[in-house]
Amino acid sequence: MPALSNTDKEYVALMRLHGDVSEKKLLQVINEFVGPIYQRPPLRSSVKRALRIRKVHYIKILEIEGRNVLMRIGVEKGTYIRKLCHDIGEVLGVGAHMQELRRTMVGPFKEDENLVTLQDLTDAYYLWKEEGIEKCIRKFVLPIEKAVEHLPKIVIRDSAVDAICHGASLAAPGVLRVETGIKRGDMVAIMTLKGELVALAKALVRSEEILIAEKGLVAKTLRVIMKPGTYPPLWKKKSLQY
Repeated sequence: MPALSNTDKEYVALMRLHGDVSEKKLLQVINEFVGPIYQRPPLRSSVKRALRIRKVHYIKILEIEGRNVLMRIGVEKGTYIRKLCHDIGEVLGVGAHMQELRRTMVGPFKEDENLVTLQDLTDAYYLWKEEGIEKCIRKFVLPIEKAVEHLPKIVIRDSAVDAICHGASLAAPGVLRVETGIKRGDMVAIMTLKGELVALAKALVRSEEILIAEKGLVAKTLRVIMKPGTYPPLWKKKSLQY
């Protein structure tokens, strides 16, 4: 969940206008809300109602029927669609509210590609358990690596894996490859040469510094995913750094 909570989101929202507005004016005003916007969380929210900046990546109108406007909206984490609809109504001068909302994407997971109902999952489990048919359950139950597709990755040596599995921080000698664009403080995925997820970590230095470093810590382990002992231990137990 920590790897997904900071990702972009996509929604399909039904906005109900409180007055009649021309399509031309509606499109004009909606386009003004694409990009960085100021937003204060609504009264009923779980966070402090402080003014903050959030980015709206896109707003696509799917259908207009009278005062009902169906939209597909891509936003930065922490953006309130209910407040966005209200603010659009304020600028239009007629008022508006969010009538329905469905989240269609979280990071690498998309409604039309990865999401299934609990009934689908139950049926897939039954087919696998009772009839030995694996096709559906393999499609629905995805490897943990899918959840970190969007994160920058650091590939480590096999000899460093078990140390990381025991909570060690990652030192420069354990690194084999690193993706570009990593900044200090970014969440990164620590991977094996086979593409297995070992742990989530916080980068302590930038990609460029990791590439040239010969010693010192480059990432602090935040959450171990791989079970200790999956790879043979090739480290000294006195030190939990590799």
